[in-house]
Amino acid sequence: MSLSQRLKLTLKAAWELGIRQVGLYLYYLLGLRSGLFRHMTPAQEPLDYQQARAYEISTGLVKIPKREALAQLVGENAPALLAEANDLNKGKVRLFGGPPQDLNLLVPLPLEHWTIVAEDQSRAGTEDIKYLWEPARFTWMYTLARAYTLSEDEGYVETFWREFEAFADINLPNLGPNWVSSQEVAFRLIAFTFAYQVFSKSNASSPERIKRLSIAIADHAARIPPTLAYARAQNNNHLLSEAAGLLTAGDSLPEHPRAKEWRELGWRWFNHALQTQISSGGTYIQQSTNYHRLMLQIALWVYSLDGAFHERTQQKLAAATLWLLALVDPDTGRVPNLGHNDGANLQPLASCSYHDHRPVLQAAALAFLGERHFAPGPWDELALWLGIKDQEQQRSVNQNERPTPLELISFPGSHVVLKNPTNQSCAFFRVTQYLARPAHADQLHLDLWWRGHNVAQDAGTYLYNAPPPWDNSLARTGIHNTVTIDDQDQMTRAGRFLWLDWAQAQILKQNTTQDGKTVELIAQHDGYRQIGVDHQRSVISDLTGKWLIEDQLLPYGTKDFQPGRKDKNMGSSPADERTYRARLHWLLPDWSWELDEIEDHYQISIRLRSPQGWINLQIGIEPATQEDSAQQPILQLVRAGESLLDSDPVSPTSGWVSPTYGYKIPALSLAIVMESPLPIVFRSQWDFPRD
Repeated sequence: MSLSQRLKLTLKAAWELGIRQVGLYLYYLLGLRSGLFRHMTPAQEPLDYQQARAYEISTGLVKIPKREALAQLVGENAPALLAEANDLNKGKVRLFGGPPQDLNLLVPLPLEHWTIVAEDQSRAGTEDIKYLWEPARFTWMYTLARAYTLSEDEGYVETFWREFEAFADINLPNLGPNWVSSQEVAFRLIAFTFAYQVFSKSNASSPERIKRLSIAIADHAARIPPTLAYARAQNNNHLLSEAAGLLTAGDSLPEHPRAKEWRELGWRWFNHALQTQISSGGTYIQQSTNYHRLMLQIALWVYSLDGAFHERTQQKLAAATLWLLALVDPDTGRVPNLGHNDGANLQPLASCSYHDHRPVLQAAALAFLGERHFAPGPWDELALWLGIKDQEQQRSVNQNERPTPLELISFPGSHVVLKNPTNQSCAFFRVTQYLARPAHADQLHLDLWWRGHNVAQDAGTYLYNAPPPWDNSLARTGIHNTVTIDDQDQMTRAGRFLWLDWAQAQILKQNTTQDGKTVELIAQHDGYRQIGVDHQRSVISDLTGKWLIEDQLLPYGTKDFQPGRKDKNMGSSPADERTYRARLHWLLPDWSWELDEIEDHYQISIRLRSPQGWINLQIGIEPATQEDSAQQPILQLVRAGESLLDSDPVSPTSGWVSPTYGYKIPALSLAIVMESPLPIVFRSQWDFPRD
């Protein structure tokens, strides 16, 4: 990239992100390179803990459940819980909700000050620094806490102390990669505080160990304030988590001379973050379902500490709870894998999988809506640990509510949910007005679900920090269930996490017929305006259970176009005859498939064998002309980076889905490519088995 191109992108980023955020980020960079942060967070030598000053850690911050109450909720899942805890005793951990692997808290030696690693993460000694950070969050400790409370086995407490001491021996304060991110520091601080609440009365918790933990909590708290400018520049979960870490430190070490400062600073930025990062409709600023859950987890932890929020903060959290409730599948707890998914699960305090959002949503509904959403089940355990009570007067939002035939729920500036109870199908339609930097270039992406199966899915994230092609590449437009023009993204990719020229979408029409038998939504985005194209997508469903998705690619600024005819507003200049390469993409499960033979080149039909019967997807293409000389559509079907239909090279990122960070599994990437002048129309019809 030339110097002039870099300068242009820098100026554009400053304009789109805002002077305040850019200024805060520049201050952070200045602090790194000038040595200011190194002065404010001095490296520490190993302490003589017998001589060091420590402060008493408060108790009662966690409402430790009685053994009988916990056993009732854990129920038949007790053997699995104890098996996972026993794996930890043996040095095995499940990271990002994945399978067991070695628990390793070591970092490359010799240790350098965190500012040096921050400027060059290759010094961390790993390709992706998240693989160092994740075990050092100590979120696996919550499994030990649950197992100890259930079994009273002192071995689980000993495992925590063993790993804590191993971490503290090597990761001296402000030295090495585990001190680079204040967010990681805050997560670890919260875990240390929680661990003390549960393990403090164990025989394994000697006074010497408790003293060392108290000093560690104070060291972690002191690391956060100097770089709050970075968190403020990001204005996302970093600011929220760091504020929660400061609040936790102030509550856990009330006699510490900086406790009041930590609490005041924490409360200020905690309220600021929630009030500015959650829209009035409940959308979280990061446009990600997993980061949305993380935000609720952080808020619930702080709620459990203090139990009362600012009225505006409470209102925003209520809206955010309703937002995620609209996306959750009630039978599995799963939600669409929208936006960034870094595998975060701050306090996994329930016998539910990583993908099950019901523990957080049940607790959030009780805390922020005043009513439970789900019937009693293992997902109630998180609320039990956090002391969020289910009062008798609190009713379930599901009681005495009969589902409407067809339902359309719109969240302004975010997405629309369309539900069809006829065959238990549901669509999630991305129609976003960005007020902060986008996560994925996924305007008009459609997630389609049927009976708990995600049949048209989002690929997720996989990795942030790997070399190309896995450098957060699943954020790109062509991976999503939408249309790509001329192989371009909807926005300009200026970095792994930075999109410029934000594509904005708007709803043109939404309607449910008076008889309630049909629901229709039409939306449009302007991401291809620079090359002269508007993309409109309509989603229609009716009581037959079918879904029809129609994509219209029109000359920019076209009004009232009707497929099948040239519109007078489309103009007739030679530029209108430019040929575009339009690509419609659907990411499907890795199921058995069959292509039906159809003589019409502009019709394609594929059948997928789901666990509950065959699903049919028919796609029709209507180019500007169907003359003999016209380009015929190209069908692509890719699985795990390999073409299933021909030997043409394909992108290695095609045909994968990442259910959580660092893991990817095969999927079917179906794409239809059409080269034609505008207008171009794609029609996709989904038919599901009937009982």
